[in-house]
Amino acid sequence: MKTVYAPGCALMLYNPALAAKVQKYLSRAGLGEPMHKLCCRYEPGFAESVRLVNTCAGCDRRFRELYAGVSTISLWEIIAADEHFPWPQHDGLTVSIQDACPTRSEERVHVAVRKLLMRMNIAVQEAAASGTEAKCCGDCYVKTLGAAEAKHRMRERAEEMSTEHVVVYCVSCIKSMHIGGRTPLYLLALLFGEKTEVGVSEPEEWHRELDRYISQQGSPAQP
Repeated sequence: MKTVYAPGCALMLYNPALAAKVQKYLSRAGLGEPMHKLCCRYEPGFAESVRLVNTCAGCDRRFRELYAGVSTISLWEIIAADEHFPWPQHDGLTVSIQDACPTRSEERVHVAVRKLLMRMNIAVQEAAASGTEAKCCGDCYVKTLGAAEAKHRMRERAEEMSTEHVVVYCVSCIKSMHIGGRTPLYLLALLFGEKTEVGVSEPEEWHRELDRYISQQGSPAQP
C-alpha cells in the first residue's frame, strides 16, 4: 500500500518549513512520497489504496471517514514506534495535554502522544477531561458562536489545565491555549527542536486566513 504524508492546511500556513522537516524524516524512514497538500475537504483522487500519515487531527478524521481506500496513521504513532528517533530531552518540564477534538475516539493517538512525551523526559499532569473525555479548546465555536464567546470558552478550557505549559498537537489549539493564558507547546516543534510560535492568534483573523488558503484550492466537496 502506498504511503503519503498530508501536513494539513493549518500546518502549511503556520510553519511550512516544519512540514518539510517531517517529510524529510519520513523519506529517511522509507515512507517518502510527494506531500499530499490538497485539503482534506476535497476528494483526494488517489488511484490506489493509500495509508495517509497526518499531523492534523482534523485530517486524520476526515480522510479516514470520508474517502474509500484511505486509511490513516498519525505521525505520533510512527515516531513512537521508531527506536532510532533522535529524541530531544526536556528534563524538568511538566505539562498538561490538550487532546484534539477529532481524535477523541482515537486512543491510539492519545497513547502515542504520551509515549512521545515520556521519551523526551517530559512529565505529564493530566488535565480535567482528557483523552477520550477531552473538551474542545474553544476554537470550534468561532464560526457558530462568534469570537467573543469562543475566547471565553478558550479561557475556561485553559483554566482546567493542571500546569502552565500545555502540549498541543493541533495548530488551532496553540492559539486557543495562548488566548487562555497558558504557554502552548506544539508537539511537532518539541520533536523537531523548534520553538512554538503562536503566530496569528485572533480567532476570526486566523479562520479568515485558513478559509482563504483552502478556497484557493477550489470548492470543497466535504464539510
